This record gives sequence, structure tokens and C-alpha cells, in this order.
Amino acid sequence: MIASIKTYFEQQAFGVCEWWAQKLNVKTEEVRLSFIYLSFITAGVHLVAYLVMAFVLKHKERIKQPFHRRRTVWDL
Repeated sequence: MIASIKTYFEQQAFGVCEWWAQKLNVKTEEVRLSFIYLSFITAGVHLVAYLVMAFVLKHKERIKQPFHRRRTVWDL
């Protein structure tokens, strides 16, 4: 039961903790726990940072593209 819940949430996550874990060369669980603990300490401000990072990771290919390649504004 707990394993299926954990699998569901890992599949639905944005991948921010996994990305940080790969960059820092630590376990993903440790990064997730640090996000949880920091969200309690900072009264949820850390959650906003997490959502911003999730947005950037999801759209990083569009962010990396140089703007001079686009012909018009509508080529997003």
C-alpha cells in the first residue's frame, strides 16, 4: 500500500528533487526530505521556489533557445 502511494507521487512529481540529487550526487530521498524540512522552517516559502524550479525544468529547452532564432513572436 505505502509502496504504491510512493510510486504514484514519484511519477507525479516534477523531477526537481531528482535533478538536484543528480547534480549534487546524493540520494533523491535526502533532497526530498530537505525540501520538506525547509518548507516547515520557512513557512512554505520554499514551496514557491520548488514550483519555480519545476517550471524552469519543464520549459528549459525553450529557455535555452536563443531569441534570435525566432522569426516572430508567434513561433513559441
